[in-house]
Amino acid sequence: MTLPVQSIAERTLVPAVGQPAPDFELVNQFGEPVRLSALRGRNVVVLFYPFAFSGICTQELCEIRDNLAVFDDTDATVLAVSVDSKFTLRAYAEAEGYGFNLLADFWPHGAVAEKYGVFDAVTGMALRGTFIIDSDGLIQYVVVNPRGQARDLADYREALAGLAG
Repeated sequence: MTLPVQSIAERTLVPAVGQPAPDFELVNQFGEPVRLSALRGRNVVVLFYPFAFSGICTQELCEIRDNLAVFDDTDATVLAVSVDSKFTLRAYAEAEGYGFNLLADFWPHGAVAEKYGVFDAVTGMALRGTFIIDSDGLIQYVVVNPRGQARDLADYREALAGLAG
């Protein structure tokens, strides 16, 4: 007997604009702990992506790397989160020259992505979810892109400009 697979939306809820961002602590590519709540007072862009070294993910993160001024100009910290290990993330950051934190949601596997409603337990990966969190820890922008669809940097620019005002 085959049971129907529930959609992501049926299994988890994505936090909405205006809600407090779920707190978390993960290690970065250097094994250093990074806690979201410790970044209060700054805007934070939390980017969930499926896997290091994959095509669309690399394209998106390289675009962020090449446009970090968009984030710096609005006092925003970028946290890129995947289910990869810190060892994979360190190799990825070194290979691509990323100057922002890559966070390992490795174990418990996808637990933070699950908190944000973007973990796909069927495939074991995070979806492309973006959460822009203001300096008070409230979510101000949310987008979850369909599988295989890259995010648009112009959307970040617009959402962050709204926080700077």
